[in-house]
Amino acid sequence: MFSWLQALFILGVVVILHVPLGDYMARALDGGRDLRVERAIYRVCGIDPDSEQNWRGYLLALASFTVISIAALFGLFWLQGHLPLSLGHSGMKWDLSLHTAVSFVTNTSWQNYAGETTTGHLAVMAGLGVQGVASGSVGICVALALVRGLTRRGVDELGNFWVDLLRNIFRIMMPLAIIFGLILILLGVEQNLMGPHDAGTLAGGTQTLIGGPVGSWEPIKIMTGDGGGFFNASSAHPFENPNAMSNAVETILMLLIPTAFLRTFGRMAGNLRLSWTLLIVVGILFGLLLTSGVLAQEIHSNTVSQAVGGPVEGTEQRIGVPGSTLFGVSATATADGAVNSSYDSFTSLGGGVLVAAMMLGEIAPGGTGSGLYGLIMVLLIAVFLGGLMVGRTPEFLGKRLGYGEMRLVVLYALVAPTTILTLSAIAIGTNQGRTGMGNPGAHGFTEILFAYTSNVMGNGASMGGLSGNTVFYNLTMVVGMAVGRYLPMVFVLALAGKLVAQHPVPATAGTLRTQGSTFVVLATSSAIILALLNFLPALSLAPLADGILG
Repeated sequence: MFSWLQALFILGVVVILHVPLGDYMARALDGGRDLRVERAIYRVCGIDPDSEQNWRGYLLALASFTVISIAALFGLFWLQGHLPLSLGHSGMKWDLSLHTAVSFVTNTSWQNYAGETTTGHLAVMAGLGVQGVASGSVGICVALALVRGLTRRGVDELGNFWVDLLRNIFRIMMPLAIIFGLILILLGVEQNLMGPHDAGTLAGGTQTLIGGPVGSWEPIKIMTGDGGGFFNASSAHPFENPNAMSNAVETILMLLIPTAFLRTFGRMAGNLRLSWTLLIVVGILFGLLLTSGVLAQEIHSNTVSQAVGGPVEGTEQRIGVPGSTLFGVSATATADGAVNSSYDSFTSLGGGVLVAAMMLGEIAPGGTGSGLYGLIMVLLIAVFLGGLMVGRTPEFLGKRLGYGEMRLVVLYALVAPTTILTLSAIAIGTNQGRTGMGNPGAHGFTEILFAYTSNVMGNGASMGGLSGNTVFYNLTMVVGMAVGRYLPMVFVLALAGKLVAQHPVPATAGTLRTQGSTFVVLATSSAIILALLNFLPALSLAPLADGILG
C-alpha cells in the first residue's frame, strides 16, 4: 500500500506541475525576446538568430555540434591527469575516453568506470555537467523541429538549431537545475570541492570518503535524461540520494520535463485536447510498467525473500524495495538510466520489466525531447493503421501520411531493434563478448541484452554483472549509442522536412479523430504490439527464460 501511495503522490505532483511548466516551455522555446547571454553568444559565434534552416541545414548544425562536443570531451578525459582539479586521477585509456565522450554526448551516460576513482571535479563540472545539459537540449531541439513540421504549412524552414539549443539551455535547463539543485542540497545532497579524506567508522577504523559538487550535478543528471552517477553507486549513494524525500524529488525530476513537453506540443499545435490524450496514453503505458514491476518484485519463490518482505539484496534500506521499483521503472521509462539499487539484484521478471520499458521506445514518457518524437512516431503508425481501417489516406494534424512519410516512420522504427539484436548476437557469439558476462545462461544473456538496449535507446542503466570496460564493449557500445541516437534523428528531421512543406487538408467526417478513448486504445495498442513484434523472441530467451528456469 505504501508503494502505491508513494507512486500516486509522485505522479500527482508531476501531473500538476506539467501544466504550468509545459505552457512556459511553449512560450520560452518558440519566441520571445533574446536574453542578454543569448545575444552575446550569437555575436561571438556569428549566429543570425533571425535566420532559419531547412531540415538538412538543421541536421548539419546538429552534426557539427555533436562532433565538436565528442572531440572536446574525449580530450578532457584523455588528458585529465594534466588538468587541474583531477584529484590525482590519470587520464582514461583511449577506448574508454571515446566511449565516455560518445556516451555523454548522446545523452546515454553509460559509465564503464567508477566515478569516484576515475574522474576529477573538472571532468564532472566542465565535461559531464555541460554535456548533460547540452545533450538533453539536443533531443528537445529535434522534437521542436518535428512539431514545427506538423504545425507549419507550405514552408521549408524548421527553425534554427543554434537558437533552439541556447533557448533550451538558458531558459529551461539552467533555471530548473538551479532551483532543484538548491532543493536537493537542502535535503542533504553533498556539495563541495573536497578531495579524498579519511573519516572514522563506528567500528573504530577509517574510511576514505570523496566529496564533490554533487548537489549541482544531481539535478542535471536526473532531469536531462543523463543518468550518469557522480559515484559508482549513482543514486544509491547517500551523498547523491540521502533519504526518502530526495528520492521522491529525483523521481519527479525524471518524469517532469518529458511529461511537460506533451503539454508544450499541445500548446504549440493549438490542440490541448491532444496533449491530454497523449498524457493518458503515456499514463497507461507507465501504469502497466509500474504494476508489472511491482508484481514481479513481489512474486517470491523462496523462504528467505518471503521472510524479509522482498528481494532486498542490492537495495538501499533507506529507500526499500517499493521505492527502488518505482525509481527503476521511472528511470528506464524516461531514458534516464539513474539507479538507486542494483538492477542485477532485481528478480528475473523484475529486470525484464526494466528492459521492456526501454524496448517500448522509452515513450512513457521517454527522454527529454526524444520521448515526444518517439511517441509521435508511434502515433503516426497508429494513425496509418486507423486510416487503413476506414479506407482513407491517413492524416495527422491535417498533414497527409503518404508513402514517403510512412517510409521514414518505418525506417525510424527499425533502427533500434536491428541495432540492439545485431550487437547482442555479436556479443553472445564471440569470445570477447562472452568473457564480459558475470553470469552464465539466460541471466548472462539478459545482462548483454540489457546493456545494448540501454546503449541504443540512450538510457545508460546497467546490470552490474556485465564487465563492460574492455576494448570490445567500449567500441561496440560506441557504435550502438551513435547509431541509436543519431540515425533516428535523421529520419525525424527528414520527416519534418516533408511535413512542413504540406498544406493542411481540412478535416471531414471520415478523418480519424486523434482524441477520445478510441484513439487512446489504438495508440496504446500500437506501442505495445510494435515492441512485442520486435523484441518478444529476445525477451523469451533472456529474462523470461531466466525467470522460468532460474
